[in-house]
Amino acid sequence: MSVGILLITHPGIGSSILHSANRIFNSCSLNTKCLEVPPDVSLDRINASAQQMIADLNHGQGVLILTDLYGATPNNIARSFTQENQTTVLAGLNLPMLLRTFNYPEASLNELCIKAAEGGKKGIHVCKQEDQ
Repeated sequence: MSVGILLITHPGIGSSILHSANRIFNSCSLNTKCLEVPPDVSLDRINASAQQMIADLNHGQGVLILTDLYGATPNNIARSFTQENQTTVLAGLNLPMLLRTFNYPEASLNELCIKAAEGGKKGIHVCKQEDQ
């Protein structure tokens, strides 16, 4: 068993990052789903979808929920599930973060969250002309 990954993002972000990660790795090492939150959708409907996806992804090891923007609607939805489910939420989704998670399919939920955060942070660089 491994941790499930759920991306909850604004439209187009999660699906694009997941598509890119799958192209780079050729196959996903972790069970991953994406839920994109349109601006005009019923929160009850989105919450129900999120709850079902969490249930589908959690095979006993928990679910790491990655969101694009802290404090925005997708993140608030994700955080609403942390009390009643075996989930951890990490905001600031980027491609290096998701790629890093795929490199650790046997990690625990806590370990995977730490690896994802490290990958996200280490994937950010200021590139100066003299660096070339």
